[in-house]
Amino acid sequence: QVQLAESGGGLVQAGGSLRLSCAASGSIFSFYTMGWYRQAPGKQRDMVATITPSGNRNYADSVKGRFTISRDNAKNTLYLQMNSLNSEDTAVYYCAAPEIRYWGQGTQVTVSS
Repeated sequence: QVQLAESGGGLVQAGGSLRLSCAASGSIFSFYTMGWYRQAPGKQRDMVATITPSGNRNYADSVKGRFTISRDNAKNTLYLQMNSLNSEDTAVYYCAAPEIRYWGQGTQVTVSS
């Protein structure tokens, strides 16, 4: 069983940056695509970025050029560097291994304008 624990969320002013981390337990982390997803109040959960075991990245159009996803397979950790944040980025951010349907509990990111 895989457990995912996000950290790094918080309150930031528009234009600022945050770095999210996701620590994964278990030894299978390096074998699966990992991703960040977010859900704003009253909206569906959307993909933000994914990264394959070999490092191929995919981003939602709304975050391209601002967010960077990365992974450290040796540390079983997934990251999301978020720059130039705006109010539309306010959401709960979830770490996930979507192929095996494991999700973290989420971390709140709030961007004040």
